[in-house]
Amino acid sequence: MAARDDILVRFGKRVRELRLETGLSQEAFAEKCDLDRTYIGSIERGERNLSLRNIEAVARGLGISLAELMRGL
Repeated sequence: MAARDDILVRFGKRVRELRLETGLSQEAFAEKCDLDRTYIGSIERGERNLSLRNIEAVARGLGISLAELMRGL
């Protein structure tokens, strides 16, 4: 499977896109999610396989539903 097709990479790109739309830095977003900034960076680079709890924290930090976060993946 090509890297661009990997779910972790697609999810990371989606998170970055949505975070940038909100105008949040990685640091501010991490604080809203109650996660470490370096963890957010690794999510956005497709390096992390998140737990459901952290996926929920990301959605909450973005102010969107889980369904909206996953849309298009």
